[in-house]
Amino acid sequence: MNALLDRLPLWAALVPLAAYLAFLAGLHLRRRPCVLSGTWDGILLAGALAGLAVAGPLAVVRPALGSTSWGWLIAGLACGLAVAICTLATRPRLVVYNISVEQLRPFVAEVVGALDPAARWAGTSVVLPTRRLQLHLDGAGGMRCVSVVSVGERAAHEGWTEFSRRLCRAVGRIRVRRSPWAAAFAGAGAAVLAAAVWAAVR
Repeated sequence: MNALLDRLPLWAALVPLAAYLAFLAGLHLRRRPCVLSGTWDGILLAGALAGLAVAGPLAVVRPALGSTSWGWLIAGLACGLAVAICTLATRPRLVVYNISVEQLRPFVAEVVGALDPAARWAGTSVVLPTRRLQLHLDGAGGMRCVSVVSVGERAAHEGWTEFSRRLCRAVGRIRVRRSPWAAAFAGAGAAVLAAAVWAAVR
């Protein structure tokens, strides 16, 4: 196993990244937005960068791992633990792909109003006092991707879970145009995949 990893570090770095870019292209081609929890969004990003970790930091510590497969297993578990800790340490959030803040806000307002009639808005942030929630809509510029983040004190788990469930259902009713970013992500994914194939066969 170690010999296999030693021979194929470059394609191992590039293939997960190419798959992630193709996945993003598919999300931006959909006529409906896609909602992912912050946990799954982080896991997918970590998976995309796993190959780069194999070819980079793990390759640097390769001599210290020894000649057995246990060294790679321990290194992999350490990386997985680091991803888990980072995921648990971040604030609760939902990531909505292929939509703008302006398009998403009316649906968030609808869900918020149903959950707490006393909710108060301030710009792109809203407070739900009876649910002990404070939310912020964070748009990624022209990338057509919005994060709905729980801010302030640690959110009540029940309130966040109910908000997430209702927002996912509300977003399912939205129809949007296909994002021009789909072509950019698809092109980048194809280029990375071509580089991986070239590295594997040369």
